[in-house]
Amino acid sequence: MDYFYVYVLRSIDYERNYVGFTKDINKRLKQHNSGYTKSTKPYKPWKILFFETYSSKIKAIERERFLKT
Repeated sequence: MDYFYVYVLRSIDYERNYVGFTKDINKRLKQHNSGYTKSTKPYKPWKILFFETYSSKIKAIERERFLKT
């Protein structure tokens, strides 16, 4: 069974949060911290503030959208 994660990152050096979703939360955090993601690159490094696990991709996307609004 595949799981999907909705996560909130916190910039360590700036007062910024970022909300996203992924299938591999550790890989995604590494991507954010390596500068791979354009929108988070200026605010790295990042740490995971919290995450939620979903068995449905649709539910994860709905939750991500809710947290972004």
